[in-house]
This record gives sequence, C-alpha cells and structure tokens, in this order.
Amino acid sequence: MNSMSVFSIIIILFLVSGIRIVYEYKRALKFRFGKYIKTLQPGFRWIIPIVETIQIVDIRVITINIVSQEVMTEDNVPCSIDGVVFFKINDPERAVLEVEEYKFAITQLSQAALRDVCGKVELDTILSKREEMGKNIKRIVEIETKEWGIDINDVKIKDIQLPENMRRMMANQAEAERSRRARIILALAEEQAAGKLLEAGKLIDQSPSAIKLRLYQTLSNIAAEKNSTILFPFPEEVLPKKAKDNN
Repeated sequence: MNSMSVFSIIIILFLVSGIRIVYEYKRALKFRFGKYIKTLQPGFRWIIPIVETIQIVDIRVITINIVSQEVMTEDNVPCSIDGVVFFKINDPERAVLEVEEYKFAITQLSQAALRDVCGKVELDTILSKREEMGKNIKRIVEIETKEWGIDINDVKIKDIQLPENMRRMMANQAEAERSRRARIILALAEEQAAGKLLEAGKLIDQSPSAIKLRLYQTLSNIAAEKNSTILFPFPEEVLPKKAKDNN
C-alpha cells in the first residue's frame, strides 16, 4: 500500500468521523475550541473532528419528579408531599450556557417552591386544592427558568402522606360525616312518608268507599296466612255509616 492510499484512507476516516445526525426533536449546540458557534438544526450535519464538538439538547416536553418533601403546614401538621414538573426548552443556547445542569437546577427550585407554598397553607387547603397549589409552585419556578430559556408547562402534586394518627382522625371524621348525612336523609324520608300518610288518612276519612277498599285490602293481606282467624267485633256495614256520620 503506497503513501497515497494511506493518505486517502485517513482523509475518508476524518470526513466520516465528523458526520452527525440531529433528530427532529433535538437541537445540537456546536462549539469550536470550547466557544459556542451556532445551534445546528435537525438533519445531516458535519463538524470538524477534534476542533469542533456538539452538545445535544432535547426540546420535547420533559418530566422531572419532585422527591417527597417533609412539610409543616400552617396548622402544624407534618406531611410528606411529592410531585412532578413538566417543562420544555425554548432556547437551547441559554439552557446550556446560562445554567449548569438545568435539570438539577429545576429540581432544586421545584423542591424549594413546594415546601414554601405548602408550608403557608393549612392541610385542608392542600388536600382540596391540589391544582391551585401546583399553579402556585409553577409561578415561582418559572420566574427563574424563563431566564434560562425554559418554559414550565405544569406542576402537579402527586401524593400527600400523613402521619398514621392523622389518617385515623380523618377517617373517623369522614365516618361521622357519613353517619350524619345518613340520619338527615332518613329523617327527611320519614317526614315525607308521614306527610303522605296524613294526606291518605284525610282522603279515607272523606270517602266511605275508600274505607271499605282499605278494609278489603287489609283482609286480603291477612288471609295470605292460612293459619289466621279473623274476628269482627262489629258488623262491616257499620264502617260506612260511621264515616258518613263523621262527614
């Protein structure tokens, strides 16, 4: 193999080693001797080996978990709260050049914001207004991240862990509330039933035929038991007459 062939192979290897493929959902920041040059768009790209390097940045929506944080609420209830942050890089250049390890920075900001927001409200507010708590955390975090070219899409509170004694107290409170509602519903039903019975009684008092029909219905129900013996202390014909006298 002559020197020309060796030189050709070296040139080919040099050219091939500089080939880079940038995917549609990513951007590549190109550096020359450590200095930022430009951001490469998706597609087939070539850089000068050794002289130039690239750093890939994902521009899709990224999720980061907020690890469980110990929080003391405004009403002095200790609890553990975790969540998740959704963010997207709008400016890859600033996200890389303005902050070191932007994912770690967002995580730290989110943890501090979660403790700050949840520590200023009572436990009932956290439990009943998770969406509002997440929006408050989002507002705090995005103040810093906008300077880094990062947009915070959303923050969600995932889970709230309470002490065992607090969980028992809340379970007892919920059971008492369900019992109270059941008693109220039963009382309303009895009130309505009593009203209907009163209306029916007034209607029967005004109609001798209704009294006789009611009597026959009662006798039919009693006769369903074959061992029953029915005794009348007075003739059945007396009933209509009494009803007429009452009218």
